[in-house]
Amino acid sequence: MRYPLLFAALSGCLSAAPITLTLKQALDMAANSNPQLIAARLDEQRAALEIRAISEPILPRVYAGSGLGYNNGFPLSIEGSAPSVVQAKAMRSVFNRPQSYQVLQARESARAAGQATAVTREDVALKTALAFLDLERLGRGVDIARRQIENLERVAEVVRLRVQEGREPEIESKKAALAVARAKHRVLQIENARTSAASALAQALGLGPDDEVRPAGEERGEMQLPPEPDAPTEALAQSPEIKRLEASLLAKNMESKGALANRLPRVDFIAEYALFARFNHYEDWFNTFQRHNGLVGVSIQVPLFTGSIHDARAGQAELEAQKIRTQIRSTRQRISAETKAAWDRVHEADAARDVARLDLDVARQSVNDLIAQTEEGRASLRQLEEGRYLENEKWLDFYDARYAAERARLELLKATSSLVAALR
Repeated sequence: MRYPLLFAALSGCLSAAPITLTLKQALDMAANSNPQLIAARLDEQRAALEIRAISEPILPRVYAGSGLGYNNGFPLSIEGSAPSVVQAKAMRSVFNRPQSYQVLQARESARAAGQATAVTREDVALKTALAFLDLERLGRGVDIARRQIENLERVAEVVRLRVQEGREPEIESKKAALAVARAKHRVLQIENARTSAASALAQALGLGPDDEVRPAGEERGEMQLPPEPDAPTEALAQSPEIKRLEASLLAKNMESKGALANRLPRVDFIAEYALFARFNHYEDWFNTFQRHNGLVGVSIQVPLFTGSIHDARAGQAELEAQKIRTQIRSTRQRISAETKAAWDRVHEADAARDVARLDLDVARQSVNDLIAQTEEGRASLRQLEEGRYLENEKWLDFYDARYAAERARLELLKATSSLVAALR
């Protein structure tokens, strides 16, 4: 009894251990375990199986069995065949245009499902990367915000002593306490945001609600971006969304042609074999009797009057094809505009990051100057702690700006459908 309990306890400890991942590892896990991506792959597999199901009437079919029975009087038939010990029948469609168009339609639908999976793969990669970077940014933000609390608490202590000495009014002590309270509230907000980001990342990775994910704290280089002048053209050429719509358009065209093809004749090749039993008294009713019997021929069906249902089906398919053509045009315009806008956001985010870096450098230099002045007695401890608080504030601004720059690059790569390739 002790061993199962010990195993359960160890399993609980192991399951509670945080999972530390790099960005690439997180993307690999999402590619294998993301529920949305798994569902898209299942739809793709189902579409592939649909091709096999629809192709079955065109492929050769062979049936074998028995129609054994006792006949009394004139020889009767069982399901159109004389009673026989062994029956075998082979069929193959020689000319069946509606079925051929259905196969082509299923193949284009399967291709559309494959492109839909590619769209989902890019969406999942972007969602996972953004959640990972957000969690990484908020984790650093919590550490910096906690250091700011320490800075403000030291400032509050200095102010409290100066108030006790009568060198500053009581209101200054209350202001310092208010600043500490605000900083603690800020830490609480960042921690709550980090918890939400960790939950979003775990969901994107296909993990459970109790699984904790932590960024590995890696140093990453800048992602390679496509040339700006060629970005819209590349986005249109590589877009799986446009390819999915184009495949859906071809599928609708095949559906329309298949509906109209029901007016055409159908030709099937048929071969049959039957082994008759002797006790059915065939020899009493026919001049000759033989046990081994065979048939080879074709079955020809010519539609004479099919009504208007096939014309209506073809019209519906054509209307849906026109709708898809409109979607393709609007999608191409949207992707081109989004790609240009994404490049604008990259330039803006890079400029903001450079400004934040320079602002941080100024704040760090100011702290170094305050340290030197404090040692010389020309600056107070309060001024130094306030300078350090300001430096930490600039660190927060810098991390936010760097996150915005990385996000802009990810969105640009997503717009050009090259995000998964770039992150791998």
